[in-house]
Amino acid sequence: EELKRQKREERLEMIRNNKQPHEEGAKRKRGPAKSVCPYNKALALRQMRDEVLGTVSDIEQLLKLGRETHSCPYYSTRLAIPPAQLVVLPYQMVLHEATRRAAGVQLKGQVVIIDEAHNLSDTLSCIHSAELTGAQLCRAHSQLTQYAERYKSRLKAKNLMYIKQILFVIEGLVRVLGGKVGSNPQSQTTQTGTEMFTINNFLFKGQIDNINLFKVLQKYFEKSMISRKLGGFVEKYAGSGVSLHTPSTSNKENRRTEGLNRYLQTLQSNQSTAPDQQGSVEAEKELSVSPMMQLEGFFKALTNSNTDGRVVVQLNSSSVKFLLLNPAVHFAQVLKECRAVIIAGGTMQPVSDFKQELLFSAGVGEERITEFSCGHVIPPENILPLVLCSGPSGQELDFTFQNRDSPTMMDETGRILSNICNVVPGGVVCFFPSYEYSRQIISHWEASGALTRLANKKKIFQEPKKANQLEQLLSEFSRCIQRCALDSGGLTGALLFSVVGGKMSEGINFSDDLGRCVVMVGMPYPNIKSPELQEKMTYLDKHMPRSGGRSPGQAMIENLCMKAVNQSIGRAIRHRGDYSSIVLCDRRYARPATLSKLPTWIKDRTSTCTTFGPAFAALRKVRIKFKNVQLIHTFVHLFLYSVHIMFLVLPGKKAEAGVILLLRAQQTSSPFLHGAT
Repeated sequence: EELKRQKREERLEMIRNNKQPHEEGAKRKRGPAKSVCPYNKALALRQMRDEVLGTVSDIEQLLKLGRETHSCPYYSTRLAIPPAQLVVLPYQMVLHEATRRAAGVQLKGQVVIIDEAHNLSDTLSCIHSAELTGAQLCRAHSQLTQYAERYKSRLKAKNLMYIKQILFVIEGLVRVLGGKVGSNPQSQTTQTGTEMFTINNFLFKGQIDNINLFKVLQKYFEKSMISRKLGGFVEKYAGSGVSLHTPSTSNKENRRTEGLNRYLQTLQSNQSTAPDQQGSVEAEKELSVSPMMQLEGFFKALTNSNTDGRVVVQLNSSSVKFLLLNPAVHFAQVLKECRAVIIAGGTMQPVSDFKQELLFSAGVGEERITEFSCGHVIPPENILPLVLCSGPSGQELDFTFQNRDSPTMMDETGRILSNICNVVPGGVVCFFPSYEYSRQIISHWEASGALTRLANKKKIFQEPKKANQLEQLLSEFSRCIQRCALDSGGLTGALLFSVVGGKMSEGINFSDDLGRCVVMVGMPYPNIKSPELQEKMTYLDKHMPRSGGRSPGQAMIENLCMKAVNQSIGRAIRHRGDYSSIVLCDRRYARPATLSKLPTWIKDRTSTCTTFGPAFAALRKVRIKFKNVQLIHTFVHLFLYSVHIMFLVLPGKKAEAGVILLLRAQQTSSPFLHGAT
């Protein structure tokens, strides 16, 4: 009875304390918002929604309409999603459940069309992976500590508990990176290398396995929206000169986190002193991202199944990354909700791993899959795919990692390009397997004089290091080819050096004279020594069946290579009247298993040349044939141009109709024919 009475008195004391006024920092209650966005008014949003549903508009037109109706284009289009019959959006928004839910996109009973789906598996893995750096841990810990200190009198006890749990997890992540809470960073040993953990082992390593991440995410991150609040808190007080620390801060708490903060600051300073320009760009990008958003994403990633992912710890760069190994778990929900899913793309081959990794693993039966593939619109004679097994001097082309660095192999590649530039007019695009090999072989050509010989036939361009320089380079490349087509000087066009998987291997169109020949040097296999790729191969070998005598991991490596090749060589043929040659420089392309992974419309027309002579003759034959065709088109164009002039002189409506028709014909002519006129 005495114990019950004591507990009852304690509860009454707590109630009385809660009724007492708060301290000075918390007297003022949150008042109503003083200002709201003038473009976020319900009536105006509904008005613009109706306008959006009435006509098809692009982004620029929506922005103009938003100014006219004084409403927000973003929220108006979101209101238009439920009644819309067709919604066009980035497929990342469809594949990520949280983003899909936030945008109000409902998939149940719908038909989903995913275009350019050749990298669907990589996209799923990317958007469901998460990475945290030491600098982000530093900022997240600092911001959350200051936020809790400033509003501790307003925050509920349960919310303070969640904040302390988050701070505890951050400290655990620091321990995984090699830091020690409360120790001087100068006395800590510097570790290097890469470590791979399962999710459970990673939680044990950081001593955070006792934290219920599901509860922290659902009860605090999602309900309180702390990531957004903390972003606004930082924007409000950062750089304002207001001290966020109060005198009541516990000295014990300061001592406990002092070593952690010093260690995190060393991580931040080490990352901010990157010598190259790329590092500074990445640092700026990192600072623009909310660290709490990144932390929330990493927490969500850690709630995946233990077998579906791995945690990669980069000790030398002070970063932790969650790597998703099974993208089918996230694609399965899309397949389950939708009435039908159409997965389309121009370079989907090879599709075997795609079906196995994304469809069969998601529980889709073979009877539900309908596969359709069609040919290309161009005539068969408009494309010349060649597999080149040896060069002009008879040197066998074997660009394996052991042989490609030899001076003999690089000299032979230079001779091949020189011969191609002699017979192919316009633009030639040469793809190398990596940036490192591109720099190495170009440096060798500079020293040997091969680059000078190439420059005597075509002006040389190289893929820029910065993405913002790409548009300017392509404009100069195009203008150079047009000038060379009109000028009968020594230059016959331009030669562009690019890299597979780089800035020009996807999304760039080298149509007509911009890409009369595409040269692929070697086979762009990914780096199999990468710990992440090795873990992916191990996962596939364990969970996927063998096919064709090869392990699933080996098949994935080959498929990644050939998908990159198909994307690169597909840059050239862009319309019905286009023509181009494709030269695959490596004897390994002649293997039947490799040829079968080319697009059908290319594979059926591919010729394998064991010596260079037949390949050179075929390239020359194509040049002569289409040169005669272009001459005929030029004479016809000149004739129509003279008729056009006569129509301008003659009066009458028929003459005007003829002028309009001919002007349209001129507009649809190729740049080469228009320049010749």
